[in-house]
Amino acid sequence: MATDYHWRPAGTGDLDAMIRIADEVHPDHPEDSAIFAERLALHPEGVLVVANGAPGGYVLSHPWMLDRPPSLNRLLGSIPAAADTYYLHDIALLPDMRGRGLARAAIEALVDRAGQAGLRSVSLVSVIGEAYWQAFGFHDVSARIAPGKLASYGADARYMVRDIDGD
Repeated sequence: MATDYHWRPAGTGDLDAMIRIADEVHPDHPEDSAIFAERLALHPEGVLVVANGAPGGYVLSHPWMLDRPPSLNRLLGSIPAAADTYYLHDIALLPDMRGRGLARAAIEALVDRAGQAGLRSVSLVSVIGEAYWQAFGFHDVSARIAPGKLASYGADARYMVRDIDGD
C-alpha cells in the first residue's frame, strides 16, 4: 500500500540517492550522473522521488518529441519548444518499494500532467518488456522508430506510447 510513502519533487540533494537506485535497479543500463542533474535542471517538475525518509525510487520525465526518443545516457541540451509528448525517461523503484501501487500513482500523475500541458501522449522506451507497460495503457509502436534509434537501450527495447485523448 502506498500510504506510507509519497512522491515528491526531487531536489539536488536527492541526486546521489537517485544514482544509487539506478545503479541497483538498472545495472545493464547505466547513465552518468550528469543525465540526472540535467533532467532536474531542465524540467524539475518531471523529476520525482518516492520517500518516507530516504528515497526508495525516482521518476525522470519531460516533454519531448513523439517518435524521437532520446538515446540512453545522452544529454538533451534543452526541451524542444515544439514538444508533443511527455517522455517517461525512467521510473525506478527499489525492490521493497514495489507492489505498493507507487508506479501506477506516478504514471497516472504524469498522464495528468501531460494532459494539462496540452500534450496528447506519454511515451517511453521499455527495457523490461511490453506486458508491464501494457497494464498501464501503453502500446508498442516501435515500428514507427528509425532503425537503430533504440540501440542504446538494448536489442529488446520497445518504444511505447499511451494516448491521452481516450483516457
